[in-house]
Amino acid sequence: MFQQILDPIGGSLLLSALCAALPLVLLFVLLGVFRVKAPKAAIASLAVSLILAIVGWQMPLAQALNATAAGFFYGLFPILWILVNALWIYKLTVATPWFEALGRTIRSISDDLRILSILIAFCFGALLESLAGFGAPVAISAAMLMAAGMKPLKSAVVSLLANTAPVAFGAMAAPIIALNGVTGLPLHDLSSMAGRQTPFVALIVPLLLVFIVDGRRGVKQAWPVALVAGTAFAVSQFVTSNYLAVELTDVVAAVVTVAAVLVMLRFWKPNETIGMAGGVESGAEKAVPANAGQGAVAARAGTTAVSRTSGAAASGPAAAGNASDGSTAPTDNTRPEPRHIWMAIAPYLIIITVFSIAQIPAVKSWLNQVGTVAFHWPGLDISDSAGKPVAATKFKLDHLKATGTLLLFSGLITMALYRITAGQGWRIYRETLVQLRWTIVTVTSVLGLSFVMNLSGQTTTLGFALASAGSFFAVLSPLIGWIGVALTGSDTSSNSLFGQMQATAAQQTGLSPVLMAASNSSAGVMGKMLSLQNLAVASAAVGLDGSEGTLFRKLIGWSVGLLALITVLILLQSTPVLGWMVP
Repeated sequence: MFQQILDPIGGSLLLSALCAALPLVLLFVLLGVFRVKAPKAAIASLAVSLILAIVGWQMPLAQALNATAAGFFYGLFPILWILVNALWIYKLTVATPWFEALGRTIRSISDDLRILSILIAFCFGALLESLAGFGAPVAISAAMLMAAGMKPLKSAVVSLLANTAPVAFGAMAAPIIALNGVTGLPLHDLSSMAGRQTPFVALIVPLLLVFIVDGRRGVKQAWPVALVAGTAFAVSQFVTSNYLAVELTDVVAAVVTVAAVLVMLRFWKPNETIGMAGGVESGAEKAVPANAGQGAVAARAGTTAVSRTSGAAASGPAAAGNASDGSTAPTDNTRPEPRHIWMAIAPYLIIITVFSIAQIPAVKSWLNQVGTVAFHWPGLDISDSAGKPVAATKFKLDHLKATGTLLLFSGLITMALYRITAGQGWRIYRETLVQLRWTIVTVTSVLGLSFVMNLSGQTTTLGFALASAGSFFAVLSPLIGWIGVALTGSDTSSNSLFGQMQATAAQQTGLSPVLMAASNSSAGVMGKMLSLQNLAVASAAVGLDGSEGTLFRKLIGWSVGLLALITVLILLQSTPVLGWMVP
């Protein structure tokens, strides 16, 4: 039996908390100052945490190593099991003509760049976030916007800003699932709480997008469609995360929002259409009458090769071109025939169907009986400083009912529908594993770090120290999540690192652990647009390598503004004013 010590360093809680923070400080300094690759930074921080656990917190060596192994395992199942299969489905679609058909469908809806920014960056980006995540939504949407005629830098800014509201439920809710794993708080409560925070951001983001594209004129002329898109996404996100399946939150929200925008455009369009006066090279934009028709827009030809920074996943082929290629070619904006449209959206409909079937009471009950196994992690016998057993030593391994397994089934059905052979499917799966190899190292190392800190007591020490802030912790909590995502580039990693600390501090201050843990995720997504990984992916996607600093300066104001907004919301939710919103 190992019993955690609250203040092992000199009997001082403050000194112990400063030492406990060293692995996190090292991670931030390596990532943010020295720009060390995320896998190396995570491994170095894990090593420091292990040394502190053994020497400072007096954790037996065997238990420290077992805690690391438990973190590695949880990183693989369920987190990476979700990410790998989700990205595999996305790559299956890219390997067929149906991905381009989906892009043509979206581009054929309107030749107004303000509306396309909502459909492509906000809606389609959310759909990609629900599957791929890790930079792919930003890369693909930025490339598609540039192909539609938007300036490269503006395409990157729009795509990065749009990649906020869906991130908390991205990659089939991997961030929320990770939060559940490290805190032990009920998954449904965490999902419901996040679903009562991020929709308020979703309401605003489409309006910000049209402002970035066309300034005040854009907001004045296109606010109705922006409001419809934001409302549809917010309501869908709330309903799905609270009453349906957390894994489907972004998929449902994206599909419903696209449908709502399409219906509205049948009855209403802006007075002017903001399109292109010339080719992509000139970058000149002009206002033309809405009835001027859709002319072909010149765009760079080829595919966009997206670099991977610090384990961020690269995108596949996209409808845009290499910056090094000066050639131009017309972009096909013709609407595909209905059968092709249905085939293009089929993978997403398959996923919705598979997950919906899994929620049928009889099926769900059967899956709970045969599709999961609970066990105590071997070699871990730990109690907290009060002598109570630590919940993180118990594991619940979902196999048949796991989100990743359901995605695998969805991928196999997609293969059959698209007539992709087993050999092709396996080749694409291998490519997916190779593409995510450094992401796998990063995620497992971060989860190892998280489990060592949690099980050794370092996280508890930090939580008790932060609890000294009292009710002001409700303001600090969102900031911690924002910093975590901005530096790690991942809401999942930030939740793994800080989720337990947020819950511990909340308990000590009399705040709701569910509220503070979910706030780490909901507020953290505002930092996604500033992460080095996302900035590098966006720069590469539009052919402006080295423009990360420019993008950072253009986005920092929006990021801080959205953080302030959600911090006010979270602060009110921690008081009787909006406390009724907490599950």
